[in-house]
Amino acid sequence: MRLTLIGTALLLGTAQMACAVDYQAAMHDYLESQVRQWSQDPLLIDAVIAQNLVTNGYDASLISQLDGQWASELSASDKPLISSVLDSPASDFLRGQVSGSEGAIFEAFVMDAQGLNVAASGITSDYWQGDEAKYLNSYKVGADAIEYGEVEFDESTQQYQAQISFSLTDPATGALIGAMTIGVNPDRFM
Repeated sequence: MRLTLIGTALLLGTAQMACAVDYQAAMHDYLESQVRQWSQDPLLIDAVIAQNLVTNGYDASLISQLDGQWASELSASDKPLISSVLDSPASDFLRGQVSGSEGAIFEAFVMDAQGLNVAASGITSDYWQGDEAKYLNSYKVGADAIEYGEVEFDESTQQYQAQISFSLTDPATGALIGAMTIGVNPDRFM
């Protein structure tokens, strides 16, 4: 009986690992077939490059101050920093991609070389992503890096989602310039 239970546990563990691998493969296929092309749109790339010129000299203290400002604006009526990100052509473009995904994508946002939001389809929980796996395992790893997140409850979208984060490069030069995260509907990939 004990050997049967151990064998069953091993089979279930193997099945769970296979499901996780298939889930990641499905997310990878979606990224490559549906997202990569529009993630290189000149509107997004130009917005990241422009913001990098501004934020290149930001130190940790200023980044922390801006992240704190973003957090305080979440519950405020006046949202100048949040509005500067959301009220842009690049954010409009991301909202169009989320809308056109037929429910596969819940959110999309783009980060600069510092991990600061450049554009977003909706309000994110914070302005600075630079201390999170979505940035550390994409931008900080280098060109072609991808981070597949686990299914988790997301505070900003108020739903369960998995995040796919990947580094962004300038198509003209190949230079690493930032990263993008999309929050995907896990039901579409199981």
